[in-house]
Amino acid sequence: MSFRGRVVLVLLTSAAAVVSRSADAQPAAGPQAPAPSATVADVARPDPTLRSFTLEEALTYARAHQPELRAAVARVAAEQQAAEIPRAEWYPTVGATAQLFGGTANNTTGTYVAPGGGMDIPRIGGTRSLSSGSWRPYPSTIAGVGLNQEVFDFGRIAARAAAADARVDIERQRSKSMLLEVTFDVQESYFAVLAAKAVLVASDDAYERARAHRDLAKAGVDAGLRSPIEGTRAEADLARFDIGRIRARGGLATARGVFAATVGVTDAALDAGPAPQTPVDLPALEHAIQLASARDPRIQEAIARLRAEEQRTRAIGAELRPELSLTGTLTGRAGGAPPSGNGESADANGWLPNVANWDVGIVFSWPLFDGVISARKDASRSLEEVRRQELLVVRTQHVAVIRGAYVAVDVARTALPGLQRAALAARANYAQADARFRAGLGTSVELADAEGLRTDAEIQVALGEFQLARARSQFGRAISEGM
Repeated sequence: MSFRGRVVLVLLTSAAAVVSRSADAQPAAGPQAPAPSATVADVARPDPTLRSFTLEEALTYARAHQPELRAAVARVAAEQQAAEIPRAEWYPTVGATAQLFGGTANNTTGTYVAPGGGMDIPRIGGTRSLSSGSWRPYPSTIAGVGLNQEVFDFGRIAARAAAADARVDIERQRSKSMLLEVTFDVQESYFAVLAAKAVLVASDDAYERARAHRDLAKAGVDAGLRSPIEGTRAEADLARFDIGRIRARGGLATARGVFAATVGVTDAALDAGPAPQTPVDLPALEHAIQLASARDPRIQEAIARLRAEEQRTRAIGAELRPELSLTGTLTGRAGGAPPSGNGESADANGWLPNVANWDVGIVFSWPLFDGVISARKDASRSLEEVRRQELLVVRTQHVAVIRGAYVAVDVARTALPGLQRAALAARANYAQADARFRAGLGTSVELADAEGLRTDAEIQVALGEFQLARARSQFGRAISEGM
């Protein structure tokens, strides 16, 4: 049971426990006609001072406004946007630069590789080679624009895009799971409001009967026809039922507040409208398990996680594939250092980049071996096995949940007729005890026991209807009904 459902059910049962205590109750006699049963359908009339939703209206509103569902939709949209990142590698890369340097230009036949770590070594191979350097600086300028375009990637980008799409599917299945949870929470809180109303009706009826008994007992004591203990016991019984009525009202207020929060309205409380029709019959258990295995988002999320890990393994392996790209630049440059050979000196001594150059080329690169990439691929492949085992766990647990929910519905449905028969019998017992007491044949203890039995039976019918409606909703969630 969810936290919201536990809170409401505790309040309902605590009110029922106070109202239905019969061992110590001792109401006085008085003619009372049997009151009708306080069923969920009978008390579904909404409070005119509150906004009221039927179950279908509540579900529709929650799907559009419930913050948890809106957050789930936003997470799916964010993953979809992130999935476009690897595909953007097909777009060309365009850049521009303008540089001005001042420094020495002592060329020699040294050999080096381009260092990393942010160390930049400028190219000075176009100047004269000297046996020893000079500390005289020369200006050097360059300005240009360049373009790089992916030509063929041998499936590397496609593998990364597939991995990103798999993460989108994970989030999409998670949002469906959230939809199931919110749907069940709305249904549970809706039926809790109806049950709280039924408990309040039973509590108010018990209080009114106890007050009539108290008044009649007081009249009898004042007339000297009854012992004073009859009046004091009637007062104590009336106070007990008044406490139960107060707690029942608190349970209804709490249930309405939980209903409002679950649906996602800004109101402090939300009332439940007319009760829906009786839940449809359950499908065959094995058929329900087969359907749930194919459409339940929790199972589909576990499958999506496995597929995402497989796609991630492929994407890591694809990083070792070759790459073919197009490059092209258009630059203007000039240097003030003396050229080697008989070349001409640059105009403006290198301060103006007016020597034009362009180039277009095809670049083929292939990372033949990278130990880090191989290690990452092996680690990802190991995680694939973890996801497979997690999928088996989810499937096993889900079957157990479906079987448990099926049994819960069967138990609640089977118990409800017995609770209704018990309520009818309790009313008849109360009528007989009342008649016996008025005729002088029964005792006040007998009447108090009959009153407590009747009140408890009527409250148990309300709770039984709530348990059946809740169990049916829980079974629908377990088999992903409506997905």
